[in-house]
Amino acid sequence: MSDLDITAVVEAVRSCLPPETKSKGIGLHEPVFDGNEWDYVKECLDTGWVSSVGKFVDRFEHMLEDYTGVKKAVAVVNGTAALHIALKLAGVKRDDEVFVPALTFVATANAVTYCGAIPHFVDSEEKTLGLDPWKLEAWLREIGEVRDGQTVNRLTGRRIKAVIAMHTFGHPVDLDPLIEVCERYGLVLVEDAAESLGSYYKGKHTGNWGKLATLSFNGNKTVTTGGGGAILTNDEELGRLAKHLTTTAKIPHPWEYVHDQVGYNYRMPNINAAMGCAQLEQLQVFLERKRKLAQRYQDALTKILGISVFVEPEFARSNYWLNALILEKGYAFQRDILLEELKLQGVLSRPVWALMHNLPIYNNCPRMDLGEAVDMEKRIINIPSGAAL
Repeated sequence: MSDLDITAVVEAVRSCLPPETKSKGIGLHEPVFDGNEWDYVKECLDTGWVSSVGKFVDRFEHMLEDYTGVKKAVAVVNGTAALHIALKLAGVKRDDEVFVPALTFVATANAVTYCGAIPHFVDSEEKTLGLDPWKLEAWLREIGEVRDGQTVNRLTGRRIKAVIAMHTFGHPVDLDPLIEVCERYGLVLVEDAAESLGSYYKGKHTGNWGKLATLSFNGNKTVTTGGGGAILTNDEELGRLAKHLTTTAKIPHPWEYVHDQVGYNYRMPNINAAMGCAQLEQLQVFLERKRKLAQRYQDALTKILGISVFVEPEFARSNYWLNALILEKGYAFQRDILLEELKLQGVLSRPVWALMHNLPIYNNCPRMDLGEAVDMEKRIINIPSGAAL
């Protein structure tokens, strides 16, 4: 087997990018502000409505509901806070276990830890880059025991309460078989849709399949509010409770400060929501641009041996938040060489996140065989994917 033609790969990636970007560094996912961002933010400054109450917060939540099709969206300060509250509303308690893909950003596992629960790491599949439902089911048959409608880990004696499905780089997990597993074992499905605004599974927007779901609007996401996130649910009562908990659990009153439970100061400021409204107005344009860029990458790299561009599964329509190069197994040893050459050519790229069970903070957590995730970690490179490109 010959080595990967690194020069050809770099030239192919470069050929997909606008000529004017070739004289400067190209970021991985830079925001685009071509709409009403300045006007809406200025309105917040002019009126003084810059904090967690204001018309843009309400408007942003309604726009999210209209776009995704969920019944209730609650805007919060970031995606991690959204996931923390979603897990609490899912009934995750101290010393519970929650299934988390080992191949994910650390916030997924951190949110479990905030609840006093334990991440239980599970494997992913190369078809979606997300959690593998079939391997999870096989693992549950081996270690799970259903008692009074709840599943207990026979190896630890702890209750397994929930499963987090993280839609990697915006590509939906295969949700139907995962839902079957959750129903069979009494597990609550929570979608970490942080990266998948604008992505659809079998014609329905991500976030509609779990009991709760979460979004992120960090500066590198398809739609950004600077920092921000949202909780999504089709259970309107849970949605109302999510808003209450993220508003310090304060009982509405003209002047009294009465809080009926431990709440969280997690509400999104109006000034951030203003930016989000302007961004959502442009979302379809962003998605069209990003899909065109993904197709250009696919066309340019299709004839280079040893590497491919990840393509959405047949059951999904993805936002292609981050395009991913996949090295064939025999070429994995050249990953860092390619990363270095892209860097030298002014193209920002990165490997996938370090697997969760390899982090010192999580290396003692329970886990199944993670062979696929371990293999994929060595072969994935993200390349520039912003809508401006």
